[in-house]
Amino acid sequence: MSLKQSHRTLSRRVGYNKLPQILPITRRSYAQAAAVQDTKPPVALFGLDGTYASALYTAAVKTSSLESTSKSLAALAEVFKKDTKLSVILSAPTLSPSDKSQIVQELQRHMGSLDKGETVKNFLKTLSDNNRLGILQDVCDKFGILMGAARGEIDLTVTSAGKLDGKTLQRLETAVAKSEYSQGKKLKVVPKINPDIMGGLVVEIGDRTIDLSVSSKIAKMNKLLTDTL
Repeated sequence: MSLKQSHRTLSRRVGYNKLPQILPITRRSYAQAAAVQDTKPPVALFGLDGTYASALYTAAVKTSSLESTSKSLAALAEVFKKDTKLSVILSAPTLSPSDKSQIVQELQRHMGSLDKGETVKNFLKTLSDNNRLGILQDVCDKFGILMGAARGEIDLTVTSAGKLDGKTLQRLETAVAKSEYSQGKKLKVVPKINPDIMGGLVVEIGDRTIDLSVSSKIAKMNKLLTDTL
């Protein structure tokens, strides 16, 4: 069954706004693996998704499949970008074992041959068995953070009202790389679109934010007028 077919079948059985209750994490092999010191993730992550992402990182290091695991999760992240309803479908509390099995098989198909050693395949089964498929998208994001830290990268998040071309992003990356903001680390450009900023840019790097958006300028102007009046 394809993901689209899963949508049509499952949407008739469950409303998109219904989310499963968060249950206590059971101590399974992935959770136990996260405690091994010599495979400790490069940064501490929190929350249920952070726990699972850290456990997967540890398992991937132990099985020498870190790069293939990273590529597999990147492929899954692309699926979520293209299919905005998938995350909600995975969170449906009424998913039957058959539903989950079919969805996992479809996700594996999107990974293709990237999952060497089947580390992610086993991880998906763990999520399915623990009724945690609904956090998969967030796990993909958190795993990306771990890989960036492991590679000595720092995220350069560029938010604009519309899509920026590659040349503009490259110029921004070059400019920031030459500044003190880069901290001498390799930059990982993360473009985001938010129409609410109306124009201009919001640049985030590390814990610093440079707000050059039109909405910010209007807010400052409104505050100035209010204070004056």
